Amino acid sequence: MTDEPEIRAQAITSHDVAKGAGTTLLARLGAVVEVVAQPVYVWLFGLASFGIYTALWAAITLVETIADLGMTAALQRTVPQAETEQKAVATLRAALIMGVLPCIALAATASVFAADLAHIFNAAQGDAEQLSHFIAIFVWALPLWAFVEVATSALRARRVFGAEIRLRLFWEQIVRLICTIGFWAMGFGTMSLFYAHLASLVVICALCIRLLSRNYDLRLLAAGPAEDRVWHGTWMAGISVMPTILTARLFSDAPTLLLNALLPGAQGAVAGGQFALVRKVSSLVQTIRIAFAYVLAPLASAASTGGKAAVENIYAFSTRISLTVALPVCCVLIAGGPTLLRAIGSGMEGALFALALLLLARLAETVSGAAAPIQQVMSRYSSQYIGSAAGLAVSVLIGLAVMPEGGLTGMSLAVALGLVATSAIPAWQVYQQHGLLPFGKPFAQVALRAMIVSLAGFLAALWVNLLPMGLALMLICGVLVATLWTACRWALPLPDREALGSVAVRMRLI
Repeated sequence: MTDEPEIRAQAITSHDVAKGAGTTLLARLGAVVEVVAQPVYVWLFGLASFGIYTALWAAITLVETIADLGMTAALQRTVPQAETEQKAVATLRAALIMGVLPCIALAATASVFAADLAHIFNAAQGDAEQLSHFIAIFVWALPLWAFVEVATSALRARRVFGAEIRLRLFWEQIVRLICTIGFWAMGFGTMSLFYAHLASLVVICALCIRLLSRNYDLRLLAAGPAEDRVWHGTWMAGISVMPTILTARLFSDAPTLLLNALLPGAQGAVAGGQFALVRKVSSLVQTIRIAFAYVLAPLASAASTGGKAAVENIYAFSTRISLTVALPVCCVLIAGGPTLLRAIGSGMEGALFALALLLLARLAETVSGAAAPIQQVMSRYSSQYIGSAAGLAVSVLIGLAVMPEGGLTGMSLAVALGLVATSAIPAWQVYQQHGLLPFGKPFAQVALRAMIVSLAGFLAALWVNLLPMGLALMLICGVLVATLWTACRWALPLPDREALGSVAVRMRLI
């Protein structure tokens, strides 16, 4: 580790983006563990009990997004631009203090007043009797999650993309699944979900500290007072992106809470659980956008010193790759939706339209989503509020028009259109403010070829639904892999495939 880490603008190329995004994407495939684990929880505890668990977790993540003051994103801007290791550690210290301490205070307060908070949520009769106990225990996930969020953000700022994602999406889910089954076997009932979640967060916090010590000189955490401008810079970087982060979190978790609140008793818990499950399936497409978002923010921050040309290349490249990967995944998952929902468990059959809406929204978000991380590190702080506010307004207006009668489908429509607006507006702003447009040649050719391959995968997955469920599941996975490989091999131009480096060679894309 050097005392003055530096990333030079001229060193940032398409290969750097591909390498970082590839590592992150492979690590995020650990999200498949979560997609598999969630049906297990439904089988063990039922859709209603799983629904109240997801509602409480959604409440915690929403509160954490506000209480951490945007520190989970501030480090993406401040650490790559820090001149010395001491200043980088000073920003980490400021982010941990501002991001975690408020969450500790809120958790203590909520634990004391758990009985009063229990009236906010709807649950099946058996769970309703234990709801205050659920809240009093589970609320301590708030500061644990805040620490994980800030710590992993600090790792991304040092371009440690894969390791932190493996922690959060693979090992965390593995530990949680094992602990849940263990607590269930010991007879803890629904409480198993909450105990296991806390246990997994404690393990991940310990591993985060270990990773931080490898990438930061933590001895400097106590080395003298932090400069006022470090605190101010970290504060401004966090507050400026809070609307964007909060909007994304609202789209993910607020629908679960609203469905739980608007629909009475077990009906609300079930609808919230259904939304959480279809959102999780759609997150397989979102994974692609997040992989590039994680990589582009620190790389664009470093490359921005080289001017427009230094950023435009990585912007266009990431957009082409994102479309080529996301489109076939989206099409196959929509076509195979009936089989996937049957596999999740009883009660999910009516969620097919909601699944399709969220998948299409995530596809649109992925294609235009590369603009948001670039905007976060290049544009004026105030520019970032517009897309978030507009997307949220679209979602709220549609929700007011269709809810509560629209139920799960109405809520999914409101969320989908809001997501599209939120991701499209930053792309327009980046073009207006910086002249950056990712759709130049050869984007049109790439898009056309990707569409042809994806349509073939869609038709194949539709036919697979006619087969018995076990066989259909295996064949859908096969169709997905074949469609994805064909799209990457045929749609992407040779320079893009070469930029993927050794991954392209191993996958025989070149």
